[in-house]
Amino acid sequence: MKLAGVLLGWLCLLGGPLFAQTDAGLTDAVSVNYVMVPFTVLGPKGVPLTTVSEKDITLLVDNVQVATDLFEKSMKAPVSFTILLDGSGSMALAGKMDAARAAVRAFIASKRPGDEFSLYVFDDRETIEVVPPTPDATKVLRALDTVKPYGKTAFFDAVATMPARSELGTNPTRAIILLSDGIDNSSRLTRLQLAARLEGVSIPIFPLALRPYLSPAARRGPSGRVDEELSDIEMLQEIADETGGKLFLGTKPEHFAQAVAGLDQALRAQYLIGFPPTGKGVVKYRRISLKVAGRDRSVRVRAGYKGTEPPVLTASRSRGKSKRNERKGS
Repeated sequence: MKLAGVLLGWLCLLGGPLFAQTDAGLTDAVSVNYVMVPFTVLGPKGVPLTTVSEKDITLLVDNVQVATDLFEKSMKAPVSFTILLDGSGSMALAGKMDAARAAVRAFIASKRPGDEFSLYVFDDRETIEVVPPTPDATKVLRALDTVKPYGKTAFFDAVATMPARSELGTNPTRAIILLSDGIDNSSRLTRLQLAARLEGVSIPIFPLALRPYLSPAARRGPSGRVDEELSDIEMLQEIADETGGKLFLGTKPEHFAQAVAGLDQALRAQYLIGFPPTGKGVVKYRRISLKVAGRDRSVRVRAGYKGTEPPVLTASRSRGKSKRNERKGS
């Protein structure tokens, strides 16, 4: 593993894009200098695996195998949590805001040394930083009680700003916790524009949809089409899938406990693999995929990055990687 590559990776904030401010006041990914790919390997029944080694991993970009210079794993990594809370009027209905507060308390109750938290609240006009990143979780708890649901919901606009804001966290492992019913009725961005904004985002978003739990099959009618009233849940699922996060649903304490346990598994048992783009070719969105040796394994990984061409794994580089793995195993 090259020390320069590791240092460059941390300086580039986990492979996060460089951001340029747009006239609309939102952010747009431009390019990256180093791509760091956090991923979780899941075995049977979705249980994260903790024994994966570098030789088990094949990283591909646009279906071409990539030469990497970084591989690390952390089972107890501290996390910078960016909490995005829906403060719109719809959250005053059916006890949703009370459920959101209970969920945040459950997340904070499970904190570990080194964790930090920030809190953002959005409505129909803006997304406000209520608590900047801090290891003092009591500041978030106190701020929760001041949030009063009001107005319409600019959900798409708010989510689009969060990857850049989450870069303020100081821990290498970061996550966005999204607490909302998923309703949008006031955004400038469309659903498709939001999806484009999230392309290449390296910070996983974990939505907690404050709705009664429904299985994916139950969200669809006999024709297989998504019920219109539940389409916002499908959209939350898309946000999770695109960024490498996971969707949770529910309004009861047992649902929050499951979400906390799922987050802990997904974020603490995490691997990092990275590479520097070559600087060749056009800056464009490039799809990431990752293969793991062995049976009954799946991977939760970011969907891609926006930048130049990756370094292709040649035969000589492959032999060098094999020798490094042999030395590690000896």
